[in-house]
Amino acid sequence: MLPILEKLDSIGFWSLECWGGATFDTMIRYLNEDPWKRIKTLKERLKKTPTQMLLRGQNLVGYHNYPDDVVEAFVRLSAKNGVDIFRVFDALNDIRNMELSIITAKKHGGHVQGCISYTTSPVHTIKKFVEFAKQLQERECDSICVKDMAGLMSPAEASILVRALKKEITIPICVHTHCTSGMGPMTYYASCEAGADVVDTAISPWGWGTSQPPTESMVASLTGSPNDTGLSLEMLVEVGFYFLEVKKRYAGLISPLAESPDVSVLIHQVPGGMLSNLHSQLKEQNALDRYQEVLKELPAVRKELGYPPLVTPTSQVVGTQAILNVLVGKRYGKVTQEVKDYCMGFYGKTPAPVDPEVLKKVIGKEQPISVRPADLLAPQLEKLQKEADEMGILNSEEDLITYALFPNVAPKFLKGEVKEEPMPELQTEGVPSVPAGIPNEFTVDVDGEEFHVKVTPVGVEVTGDGEKKGGRPKELPEGTIISPLQGMVLEIKANKGDKVKEGDVVVILEAMKMQTEVHADRPGIVTEVYATKGEMVTGGDGLLVVE
Repeated sequence: MLPILEKLDSIGFWSLECWGGATFDTMIRYLNEDPWKRIKTLKERLKKTPTQMLLRGQNLVGYHNYPDDVVEAFVRLSAKNGVDIFRVFDALNDIRNMELSIITAKKHGGHVQGCISYTTSPVHTIKKFVEFAKQLQERECDSICVKDMAGLMSPAEASILVRALKKEITIPICVHTHCTSGMGPMTYYASCEAGADVVDTAISPWGWGTSQPPTESMVASLTGSPNDTGLSLEMLVEVGFYFLEVKKRYAGLISPLAESPDVSVLIHQVPGGMLSNLHSQLKEQNALDRYQEVLKELPAVRKELGYPPLVTPTSQVVGTQAILNVLVGKRYGKVTQEVKDYCMGFYGKTPAPVDPEVLKKVIGKEQPISVRPADLLAPQLEKLQKEADEMGILNSEEDLITYALFPNVAPKFLKGEVKEEPMPELQTEGVPSVPAGIPNEFTVDVDGEEFHVKVTPVGVEVTGDGEKKGGRPKELPEGTIISPLQGMVLEIKANKGDKVKEGDVVVILEAMKMQTEVHADRPGIVTEVYATKGEMVTGGDGLLVVE
């Protein structure tokens, strides 16, 4: 990014969105890069163009609500390190989850862009979207963004919604969509004609598919119209060629699914980022062949959970549950902790009531909350400061917030133990590439002689007698509770010698950014514990034995 910033800065964009959202997590988890340093460096070099971030309301850049003291500190430090425009949204359009971020960003001189998470359902109407926008304007947001994260909005719908907003709203209107369904550029043109002030685009090598409409194409299509942007097409083409070369280096990371439109999104409503993530998650679970089943299951889960817009974190909540429903073979047979929290109201008020039968399966006799979810969260920073000091991982106030946001990942990153994820090799011409992480057994032909080879990931040793590291025998005994999917062992709730009842939680896995509880399928005594905290397990691995 750095070598092209001066050119980008001189073009005349309304803003450059360059931080927030999933980038924070990605940097510390995979890139060994400090997110705070990134925004500071970008801001130092962008002299004319405002920097923008995507902020998930009370979720900040994570996947659940954080206490108010964490929210206030994060927003304050974001402004201090270089964020000019805060695009604040809530996945459920629950304004209670957005208010503190809005107030804090305003307090520290930020431009606040309040978001409407756009979706289609029997309970989402133009009237309700306009009412929500009015609430955002009343809370002194500086602009409004219609955030169509799945590319569902047709040109006709965009025209109706933007015109309705312009009648009631006096602050600028930004429209954000994706090309997932193929309608993106037409939706933008209709939005501009209806009075939209800003549209979000991506330089062409990164555009199309599940991304935004391409900047160059939109600038060209508006040239000579009343909405002519005045941006230099020559300069944009130069930037496009620059990023085309950059993209070649990352080709091994780009899913073909993300590169082209898919009109089926209008049925399953999976947004672009989630679509490629879903593909990746199924690949991790060795279940890519069940991709279409999961896409079919998604709308059913979304309806049962009260039609949440599919955007982080609700996209992960719905998507992971759909995967579990398909892979486990029994709908809601395994339920993530996040789905339980969602049904309890810990994410906010659902657009429509959760299906009563599903609610009963998920939370039993418990009663959902009705208060603002963060009202139930005690301040955390003082406690986290002590924990982090004991670990010796703090060099700045920003480090404390990194730890507060991602306590399971941050310590390793802050200790300097994270290694940058290696770049996957590009496909050799004429040789089919095999996505990493799917098969682990191969037949290898050496000079006409065939050898059966099993490849074990680093960190899982196999001894000569066929016993895995951690004491798992090759043949698992009766009573073994197995992992239902691939993930990291987050917590072991039962130790050797413990008595457990049927249904007790014995292990908690972190998989696909969600926590999944593994339950005892019988009463008895734990006689063996194979799992270790922090270990990566695959579906079918033995976790412990209950006799």
